[in-house]
Amino acid sequence: MVTGELAVIIRRVILRSRNVVTPQGIRPATIHVRNGVIERLGDFDDAPAPVTDYGDLTLMPGIVDSHVHVNEPGRTEWEGFETATRAAAAGGVTTIVDMPLNSIPPTTSVAAFQTKVHALHGKCRVDVALWGGAVPGNAGELRAMLDAGACGFKCFMVESGVPEFGHLDASGMEEALKALHGTGAPLLVHAELPEHIHAPAGDDRSYASYLATRPRVAEDEAIALVYALALKTKTHAHIVHLSSANGLEALRCARDAHVPLTAETTPHYLYFDAESVPDGATEFKCAPPIRDHANREELWRGIEAGLLNAIVSDHSPCTPELKRMEEGDIARAWGGIASLQFGLPIVWTEAKRRGIAFAKIVDLMATGPATLAGLGDRKGKLAAGYDADIIVFDPEERFVVRTEHVQHRHKVTPYVGETLTGVVHATYVRGHKVWEDGRHLGNAIGEWIRR
Repeated sequence: MVTGELAVIIRRVILRSRNVVTPQGIRPATIHVRNGVIERLGDFDDAPAPVTDYGDLTLMPGIVDSHVHVNEPGRTEWEGFETATRAAAAGGVTTIVDMPLNSIPPTTSVAAFQTKVHALHGKCRVDVALWGGAVPGNAGELRAMLDAGACGFKCFMVESGVPEFGHLDASGMEEALKALHGTGAPLLVHAELPEHIHAPAGDDRSYASYLATRPRVAEDEAIALVYALALKTKTHAHIVHLSSANGLEALRCARDAHVPLTAETTPHYLYFDAESVPDGATEFKCAPPIRDHANREELWRGIEAGLLNAIVSDHSPCTPELKRMEEGDIARAWGGIASLQFGLPIVWTEAKRRGIAFAKIVDLMATGPATLAGLGDRKGKLAAGYDADIIVFDPEERFVVRTEHVQHRHKVTPYVGETLTGVVHATYVRGHKVWEDGRHLGNAIGEWIRR
């Protein structure tokens, strides 16, 4: 019995491995966790009992996926916080940042933001942060949404696909960037210009026909415009899901001239190419589209050159009916690829084949997205003072993606049947083990976190 003062419960966890991904490199180490936070990293033998020894398996920071469409509330039948975060935990994603559309209401006001926070409460198996939306007429509310906890704002330069989320023209984007100047929060931009996008012609099942509707020039000219606006306003603009490798030159120029422009790409642009997408396979449809093989290889060269600062899923699921899978109608199918659970092995499969260092992939899938979302002081690294978001990963083990593995709401993904390298054996969120070898553990302990 404790008298005179409150009892303080201290929860300690110690993990160790011969391969721990630290900011200084991969080395043998112990990770000492106190109440959900990394207290320190010690030597491999610096581990008083009890300790969980993972041998030669890799201990790495949890993946931070800063581009996830959860769709709750309003379109929860497409996905939802419960199912999205189950998929995340299974894939070693310990933090997601939810996009402001396709939920109803869209997250474009303080009231809608608070509705979203309420909707996620008690449902999440991993931590969740939220982007706000920049749409016509709401620039005056962006600062208040930042104060409410938004990480930054997403906008479109072309129709978003849902009527509730309008797109910005150049003057609207400039207004939003000016509203964010000095805050450190980024404006995330879906960069395609509508004047270059056409209706499909020919066979509605043809992937080549769909690809022709969204040519590279639509993306390239949009990126050039965003570059000019970032230069003019001196405010951070970030290109989401970069598809056209032509855009890498703008990123190179921005880096060299210190223009606040960055970009991310996605697993599907790095894994698939247009030549291998079958006609009628609507699960491959996304916007911007998966482009040709040569373009994919250029994107990988951009990664090696350090021109991209994040690889994120752009997990954008819907119902199988909206995917029009039975008729194979690519022209009319909803555009979005579901891959939240498999992002790390997808990217590592291709990176390993190219001889790219594992630490670089960790930086692009954990540290980079955390920094973008303003969470870089607590997420994305194994270091003292950071949340104990840790995954146990075997970078050599291979597996075939089966429908029964899929944890998100609908079992629709173009990766079914693919052989991938890298298996997540366990996932810890703030020191709590939430996934181990094919099963979820414990309760939904994920929290809403703010910038």
